[in-house]
Amino acid sequence: MKQAPKLASQAAPRGGRRLWGGPAGADAPTRREFLQASAATSLVIGFSLPQSGRAAVAPAPAGAFAPNAYLRITPDDRVTVVCGSAEMGQGVLTAIPMLVAEELDADWKKVGVEQAPVDAAYNNPMFGMQATGGSTTVRAHWEPMRKAGAAAREMLVAAAAAQWGVSADQCRTELGQVIHSSGKKLSYGQLVAAAAKQPVPATPKLKDAKAFKILGKPTKRLDTAAKINGTAKFGIDAQLPGMLVAVMARAPQPGAKATAVNDAKAKAVKGVQQVIPLPSGVAVLATGYWAAKQGRDALEVTWDLGPLATLNSATVSGALLDAANNASAIAKDEGNLKDAHANSAQTLDAVYEAPYLAHACMEPMNCTAWVRGNEVEIWAGTQSQGPAQGILGQVAQVTPAKVKVNTMLLGGGFGRRFAPDFTIDATLLSKISGKPVKLIYTREDDMAAGFYRPASIAKFEGALDAQGRPTLLRIDVGSPSIMAASGFMKIPDSGVDQFALEGIEDNPYDIANSRIAYGRVEPGPQVWFWRSVGHSQNIFFIESFIDEMAAAAKKDPFEFRRSLLGKQPRYKAVLELAAQKAGWGGPLPAGVHRGIAVAQSFGSYVAEVAEVSVAADGTPKVHRVVAAVDCGMTVNPLTIARQIEGAIVYGLSAALYGKISFKDGRVEQGNFHQYPVLRMNEMPKVEVHILHSTEGPGGIGEPGTPPIAPAVANAIFAATGQRIRSLPIDTALLKKA
Repeated sequence: MKQAPKLASQAAPRGGRRLWGGPAGADAPTRREFLQASAATSLVIGFSLPQSGRAAVAPAPAGAFAPNAYLRITPDDRVTVVCGSAEMGQGVLTAIPMLVAEELDADWKKVGVEQAPVDAAYNNPMFGMQATGGSTTVRAHWEPMRKAGAAAREMLVAAAAAQWGVSADQCRTELGQVIHSSGKKLSYGQLVAAAAKQPVPATPKLKDAKAFKILGKPTKRLDTAAKINGTAKFGIDAQLPGMLVAVMARAPQPGAKATAVNDAKAKAVKGVQQVIPLPSGVAVLATGYWAAKQGRDALEVTWDLGPLATLNSATVSGALLDAANNASAIAKDEGNLKDAHANSAQTLDAVYEAPYLAHACMEPMNCTAWVRGNEVEIWAGTQSQGPAQGILGQVAQVTPAKVKVNTMLLGGGFGRRFAPDFTIDATLLSKISGKPVKLIYTREDDMAAGFYRPASIAKFEGALDAQGRPTLLRIDVGSPSIMAASGFMKIPDSGVDQFALEGIEDNPYDIANSRIAYGRVEPGPQVWFWRSVGHSQNIFFIESFIDEMAAAAKKDPFEFRRSLLGKQPRYKAVLELAAQKAGWGGPLPAGVHRGIAVAQSFGSYVAEVAEVSVAADGTPKVHRVVAAVDCGMTVNPLTIARQIEGAIVYGLSAALYGKISFKDGRVEQGNFHQYPVLRMNEMPKVEVHILHSTEGPGGIGEPGTPPIAPAVANAIFAATGQRIRSLPIDTALLKKA
């Protein structure tokens, strides 16, 4: 299992860092001093992760049995599981309760869930902080949540045994009841008071997987009804008395500064209350969203873009290629490339490129903040509520424990909502205005706000022997560094950014002579985590080039891969299952062709076969995708299928349309007419086949994305003979094919 990266220690003092001069106890800063300090804060701590303050876990209701922070049982037999992870569609508000309920032997019909407050008790064990990302929720909580349920079950059994005067060994549990061998029964609700007096077992016994009654079974989500009937609350739904709505004219690029602001027309808009400059832009605060947007649109702002004033996509590509040509941070160097090259029967090389990508969450970034004296409260769909508590404590100049984070449902996350920019600005605006403020990014704001999937170029060199076996693989990658941009990771001494090479450095193919290197370059745009991170582009690169090697060897792409996976049984198994279920080698409708790709990411293995046709005008049509997945032991097969389906949609959107481009220092895309996503009429039929596994659980929110682009590109080659070496797919290129 791939481990989460270790975090660099950048914690602020637990009491919070003073952001203005003067001795402790001095008067509060003036607005000017506060803004000056905030500017420094945005640059210094905007992406660092101070320790959160310890906030008390919400006390259990009177009469409830709450043996730990994760569950409580009330006398009416209701079981409530408290989930510390953020729900962004990936199903954690069902998966976490399933883990607890399985070991508790609860009656699933009586299980509910609620969102946890910020507290160290809810830290993600793989991150060491309360945050959701990296497809880690189930992996990280697989054992802790089961132990929480098992501990409660043992305490309930002990309480019943004591009441009956029998040995606990004579009791069993089922559907929320303790049952004695004689047939006597007590419901969990009847035992809450007595169970609360039992000691909490330190090492409760967990079930064997063969005994699971909930885990691994198709289960309806607990949050579906609320989302259908409209009672579910997303960040953008927050409402407070006297709340102002803010829309910002944001800096076009990191480091850009507003040199002149004329707000007269903005202030003339009915409903506009205040215009506030911040380090990241100029905000218009109004009584409602439309007035705030009209006021923002009426602002006249002159920007100094600094060194990025001439940024354009052509220069970005040139910089990436230079970095790849000079890649010197070595991640892998095995065998003898010189001899392998000299003894090869044929060689081939190629250059692949992937663009910057926006996350394009359906719900744009937003946060509602209310700073009252020395207390801060926010309502936001955030993936990083733990770090937010520490960061916003510094922003508002209060101790972290005085920051309350209400985690709302997220209308899409994909890594974007791990960033704190929208929570920082909302908090600043509330503190300065003295009012509760809801900050909303327009779609155009969100698209141009930075935090992009890095653009990347990969140079490949391969060699084959006389039998068509690969003997050499060299890959040089040029891209910006997510590790450096994150603010909470350190690039190792090797100089290799793990995200820039993941999926390439650890590729599964048995090729004796290989060299993989990284060249870092920073063209300027802010880069960030994107669904499946480096795998999203790197699997496109390597799975496309492996296909090129198969073609050069005149071998079937499936069989060629299969022959190189003798030491990788999990890769091989999903590859074979996908090919079998897709009918690889069997007949297809006229004009339809297949492509295949396989990948491992976040501890899970996925192979996908795409069936594609190409119209006369060069437009590709994806008719069917067959996916095989091995994600280890499973929690909810329905969620697995839906996540793979959603990941395919996300990856297809990027492969067919996704691109953030720059001209004269500014982003060219604004809304979905310029940054399209897959429409319903373009959706292929998707089949998901889950491989039974006894391995530890892997992630499932992201692994379905990486294989789809190369599977489609490889099918296009089968259809047209034209290789796709850059994304998004160029239909003009295919029209000529």
